[in-house]
Amino acid sequence: MDYVSALVPPVVMAVFFIGVIRVIVKTQGGANKAKEDAAVDAALARAEGARQSPANTDA
Repeated sequence: MDYVSALVPPVVMAVFFIGVIRVIVKTQGGANKAKEDAAVDAALARAEGARQSPANTDA
């Protein structure tokens, strides 16, 4: 019965992982997709601007 106790945790983790992936896939898109995409684009632009700013001050 040691093999059962060895296999249970990975199986449980796999089931929960599949569930999480399904929830993520199902919640993509929808009415707020454009707003979420705009928020991500703005955050990426801020991060890119912050990353480039110190490089420009050295010159």
